[in-house]
Amino acid sequence: MNRTDPTSLETLTARLREALGEDAVIAAPESRYHGDRAEPGAADARFLLVLPHDVEGVQATLRLAHETGTPVVSRGAGSGLSGGTVAIDGGMVLSLERLHTIREIDPLDEVAVVDAGVITADLSEALAPLGFFYAPDPASVAISTIGGNIATNAGGLHCAKYGVTRESVLALEVVLADGTLLRTGHRSLKGVTGLDLTQLLIGSEGTLAVVVAATVRIRPVPVARRTVLARFSTTAHAADGVNAISRSPVRPAATELLDSGAVADIDAHNGSRLGADPAAEAIGTHHPDGPRSSGGAVLLLELDGYGIREQTADLVDILTGAGGSVQVIEDEAEAEHLWELRRTSHAAGGGRRRLNEDVAVPKSRLAQMLTALEEIGHRHGVATSAIAHAGDGNLHPSLSLPGVPEDPSAALPAPILAAADEVVRTALELGGTISGEHGIGTAKQRWLDLELSPTSRSLQHRLKQAFDPRGLLNPGKAL
Repeated sequence: MNRTDPTSLETLTARLREALGEDAVIAAPESRYHGDRAEPGAADARFLLVLPHDVEGVQATLRLAHETGTPVVSRGAGSGLSGGTVAIDGGMVLSLERLHTIREIDPLDEVAVVDAGVITADLSEALAPLGFFYAPDPASVAISTIGGNIATNAGGLHCAKYGVTRESVLALEVVLADGTLLRTGHRSLKGVTGLDLTQLLIGSEGTLAVVVAATVRIRPVPVARRTVLARFSTTAHAADGVNAISRSPVRPAATELLDSGAVADIDAHNGSRLGADPAAEAIGTHHPDGPRSSGGAVLLLELDGYGIREQTADLVDILTGAGGSVQVIEDEAEAEHLWELRRTSHAAGGGRRRLNEDVAVPKSRLAQMLTALEEIGHRHGVATSAIAHAGDGNLHPSLSLPGVPEDPSAALPAPILAAADEVVRTALELGGTISGEHGIGTAKQRWLDLELSPTSRSLQHRLKQAFDPRGLLNPGKAL
C-alpha cells in the first residue's frame, strides 16, 4: 500500500476498528503521540493511533500491518529521550497503555508477571505491602512503563547496586512483526536452553518485536535505608570521592554526582539549598534573598540493608578523607526531597536552548570525562553541566546557550551540536559508549559507526531481517 495515501489509511482504519473496536483506533491523535520527550515529531505527520485492549488486539494489529506493509511504532508512555517513538507518516503508533495488568506476584519465587503498559512506580507500590520492590528506577519512574524500560534497557538511580533493566527481566511475551506470539526465557533464575532471545530483545527499541508482557525479578525491601550528602569544592574532587568508595568495601545503592553547574541550576529552579555550605540553613528551604550556592559539586548517596550504622560510619570516613563535607540525612522527608530534586534535575535550567546528552565511561574515568566536558564547553562557547550515575560511570551532560530561548521545534544551534559531537567522541576515547541508558532512537544514529564495527552493524541488520523481514517495526530508528 502507499504509506502516505489517505485512502489507504481510511481503509486500514475501518479494518482495524472492525477487529479491535471503535474506540481502539484514533485517526487524528493528539500531539503527545507524535513523538517523545526528546523529539516532538512532525506536527503534520498523518498516522493512526491504535490502542488495543489485550494481547490478541496487538496480534491483530500487527497481522494487518504486515499484510498491508504499514510501518508500526510501538509506544509506552512516551517518556523516552532519544526520539525512539516518533510517529512515521502513513504508519501506526501502537500504544500499549491499555495493557496495564499486574498478572501475578509470587513472593516465594520472587517474581512478578506484568503487562507492558504497567507504570514502573505502580509495580513497586503494589509490591510494597508484601515487603518487595522492583529495582530499576529511571528518573521517569512515575510515568514510564515496564515495556518502555525493557525497550531501552533503562537504568536509574539504583542500578549501580541492583543493575539495569536486563538484570531484572527473566522472560518476555512479545508479538512478532507478522502477529505471531512468542514467549522467551523462563521463570527460574537460571536457564541456558537455546540462544538467549530475552536478552537480545531487551534494549532493541521496538525494532525486533513488540513487548506485551514480562516476568521480572522482585527484591525484598531493605531493612533500612540512609541518605548521605557530601559537598566538594570542585567536581574533580567529587569524582575522587567516587574512586575512594570504589577502593572500599562499601557499596551504596545509589551514588549520584551533580557538578557545580547542575547544582546551581537545581537551586535556581527550585529555590533549594543543595549547594549551600553545611553550616547554612536546612536544605530545601527557600531563602528570602534567593538560593545561594557554594560553587562546588555534590555527591548524593543512598545506603541500604543490614548494618546500616556501620555502612554509614565507613562511608562518612571515606568521603571526609576525600575532602568532602558530609551530612547524614536522618529525616526521611528531607531525604526524599533531596532525591526528588535529583530525579527532576533534567527540568532545571529551563528557558534556554539546551541538549541533554547520555554517555557512559568506565567509572575510573569519570573525572577525566567531567574535566573534558568543561573544556569542550569553553572551546565551543557552550554552557555545560552534568549529573551522573557515578556508581556506574553514566553521565548526563547538559549543553546550553543561555542567550538562545527555548524552542524544541527549532534546530539545535551549531555550537551545541559541535560540542555534543566532541562529548560523544571523548566518551568513546575513554573506553565508554555513546548511550548509557537512553537508547539510540533517531537522536544518536549519526554516531553508531564510531562505536560499532561494519561487521557488527551487518550482523545486527541480519538479525533485524530475521525478526522483521518487511522492515515494518520502528523503521529508521536505533539500527
